[in-house]
Amino acid sequence: MCAARQGRWGRRQRALLCCVLVAAWEAAWGQLRYSVPEELPKGSFVGDVAKDLALQLAALRDRGARVVSADRTRYFALHANSGHLVTAERLDREQLCRLVERCVLRCEVIVEDEMKVYEIEVEITDINDNAPSFGEAEKEVRMSETTAPGSRFPLAAAHDPDVGVNSLQTYELSGDEHFSLSVQAGADGEKRPELVLAKALDREEAAFHELVLMASDGGEPSRTGTARIRVSVLDANDNAPVFSQAVYAVRVPEDVPVGSTLLALTATDADEGLNGEVKYSVIKLTAVQTDKFYLDPETGSIRLVRSLDFEEGDSYEFSVEARDNGELFDTATVSISVTDVNDNAPEISVRSALSEISEDAPSGTVVALLHVQDRDSGANGEVRCSIVEGVPFRLERALNNYYSVVTARELDREEVSEYNVTVRAADGGSPSLRSSAVLALRVLDVNDNAPVFAEARYSARLAENNAEGALVLTVRAWDADWGQNARVRYRLAEGRVRGAPLSSYVSVQAETGALYALRSFDYEEVREVGLWVRAEDGGAPALSSNVSVRLLIVDENDNAPQVLYPPAAAAAAAPGAVWAGVELAPRSAEPGALVAKVVAVDADAGQNAWLSYELAKATEPGLFRVGLHSGEVRTARSPLARDAPRHSLVVVVKDQGRPALSATATLTVVLAESVAELLSELGSAAAPAEPAGSLTRWLVLAVAAVSCLFLAFLLLLLALRLRRWRRSQLLPPASGALRGVPASHFVGIDGVRAFLHSYSHEVSLTADSRKSQRRWAADSCCNTLPARPPPDKAAPLLGEDAAGARGAQPDALPQAQPNTDWRFSQTQRPGTSGSQNGEEGGAWPNNQFDTEMLQAMILASANEAADGNSTLGGGTGTMGLSARYGPQFTLQHVPDYRQNVYIPGSTATLTNAAGKRDAKGAGSSGGNKKKSGKKEKEKK
Repeated sequence: MCAARQGRWGRRQRALLCCVLVAAWEAAWGQLRYSVPEELPKGSFVGDVAKDLALQLAALRDRGARVVSADRTRYFALHANSGHLVTAERLDREQLCRLVERCVLRCEVIVEDEMKVYEIEVEITDINDNAPSFGEAEKEVRMSETTAPGSRFPLAAAHDPDVGVNSLQTYELSGDEHFSLSVQAGADGEKRPELVLAKALDREEAAFHELVLMASDGGEPSRTGTARIRVSVLDANDNAPVFSQAVYAVRVPEDVPVGSTLLALTATDADEGLNGEVKYSVIKLTAVQTDKFYLDPETGSIRLVRSLDFEEGDSYEFSVEARDNGELFDTATVSISVTDVNDNAPEISVRSALSEISEDAPSGTVVALLHVQDRDSGANGEVRCSIVEGVPFRLERALNNYYSVVTARELDREEVSEYNVTVRAADGGSPSLRSSAVLALRVLDVNDNAPVFAEARYSARLAENNAEGALVLTVRAWDADWGQNARVRYRLAEGRVRGAPLSSYVSVQAETGALYALRSFDYEEVREVGLWVRAEDGGAPALSSNVSVRLLIVDENDNAPQVLYPPAAAAAAAPGAVWAGVELAPRSAEPGALVAKVVAVDADAGQNAWLSYELAKATEPGLFRVGLHSGEVRTARSPLARDAPRHSLVVVVKDQGRPALSATATLTVVLAESVAELLSELGSAAAPAEPAGSLTRWLVLAVAAVSCLFLAFLLLLLALRLRRWRRSQLLPPASGALRGVPASHFVGIDGVRAFLHSYSHEVSLTADSRKSQRRWAADSCCNTLPARPPPDKAAPLLGEDAAGARGAQPDALPQAQPNTDWRFSQTQRPGTSGSQNGEEGGAWPNNQFDTEMLQAMILASANEAADGNSTLGGGTGTMGLSARYGPQFTLQHVPDYRQNVYIPGSTATLTNAAGKRDAKGAGSSGGNKKKSGKKEKEKK
């Protein structure tokens, strides 16, 4: 007994283990089963999906879990906060699963981010919410009074939509002893009530019998339904109608047209007259059957009044009756089977799909979940799915009717940026029906492409002497990516040009790639610049590429030819360059003999450096010629005796630029037979004058030096006068004759001579020797002013003369007004040297410096010239001026200066009235009156 108990316990454990394993297997494969009763209100709890699938609540919320079903009606919902599966509406099992014993609703839970699907089955259990009901509340049954007891009459069965114990269970008949109830079980298990005649009828006793048929189900509490039956007793009828067959069966396709006759019933009655007329009726016909079929009571033909659908019902069965007027009848069964026709195309439902996918998504990434079904059965319901060719996607079967669309390889947005993936489904019918669904998928860009330049290398030509900031060229790069990843920026790679950073020569605009020159290029310094430009996109991390740029500097004609031989003037002026530019040509030279060759170069290049030579100037035209391209100087003819021994040739060297630039070379060709003759000729020739520019420079320097010396002299003179004045203020004068005369009034002859001596030299500039010769005039000073007066005569000071005049006449004479004779006549007015007529060959000072010197000489010697005993060089009456300004320049050209000579800082005025001087007596130094130059000549 103990062994038997252990055996039963072991079987229970194995059964429990099997249940657990089955549940675990179903959970592992994503299948859950729940059971809920019908008629639950909306929002009722069905099951804890999160717990049963081991999913976190946060994952359900973040990953977008939702419930979908094959039907268009949504029966369940998923609460993301709790993870519970609840009803979305009230569930009625009788509506959802008509004529189905086990009602199961299927739905799927889809997790969007993971592209996973979990199948859920919910069984709707029945409750006793429906009472049995009869198709007709009242039914009349006609019986002949001759009907034998025990005869059976079928009654309409009651219908209860519930199932199980809640369905129809029992029938009860009440009301009369003549009748009893018999319940028969059909082939499908359905209970069919029959009215049994228990006692013979007598129409004369009772013409009508009232009965009540009650049907009850097995629910708690039990529900019932009733129908009233009225039995009419008729007179005797000998023969009852008879059907030709007990069961009428027919198979029709579901696409049979409406109105077609499906079959015809046949019943015969052996009676004659009214008792032989047969009419047909349906004993038991449900509401669905009533909507689809119609039985003609006269002919017995059954017609289709509504289209059939194999998916709604594949078979229909009902009973028919043939009755004559004597109320005798016969029954038969009609069975209509519906065959499936491939009239339903496969249905593709997109349960979940991505609208965007990154191009670097790995192969096998799920982009969509599809549900495919076909309502047909058999081969017509077998569906084959496929995906169009030419796209990088494939189909994988997920669950029963689910397919996953996954990537077959890595995507490339640069090849295809958007995909319209077409999924096709075809069933196995003949002909096959097809359907399709299109998935729109956009590929997101990833920075996987570096910028690509339009050219493999760039080169540009830039003319030299370009403007700063000139555009050189524009580099262009494209990035196959999109958005920020395709935004290209340009910059220069590090480099150096002639030791300087490359960025100081050129720059690149970061957005456009325009390359600009930052400085003016010189072809002679830089002929080519090589650099690298980098293009970088805006991705993270950024990708870049480089391109080489070659900048060629184009030469312009900005350099004049440079003469190498004969050397330039600056080189010729160097020590030991006496022979520079001097060539020897024998007088016996033949025509075409080579005399010299001008050598020149041009710093430019190309055509700008092509040089041509031509003879621009020659002392003897036609004697020499110059090679156009060689620069060779050759004799054009044989020298003649009459030709000058020395020739100067100016050769112009031009380049071929536009505009052309040129330079000149000067050659000195000496016609001599020997070197000695050449040296003799060179020695006798004057030194060549310096170029005009050099001479001007020396003249400017000389004028500046003289101006500086003159300014220094004036400052020194002013300092001496201030010193003497200060001394005169501190010490009383030694002689009363000089009292009241400022010390600055005493300008001695020695000072004037020293001043004149510092400027009495000549500078001789010659052009041939290229040397500066300075010649000093030995008697320039002594012929102008003597060093001091002769020893036998006193040199009275101007101050003493003025003092004597004041002593002779207390009342000082007013200062004499300037004489009108001060101005020269038109014939006496001097001009520049060599500008006078032949009778006046002397030169009047023609600049400010000489004029100031002349005034100083006149002021210094005016007093002595008036007395007639002055020895101011140059002869009597010339005041030493003829030695400097010409022999014919005498005092006749100059008025008497004493009458209007005013010494600055003094009130004394020189006069020319000798009588006045004699009348005053005192202070006179015995000087003679000044006479005109004409009278002095007569005295001589």
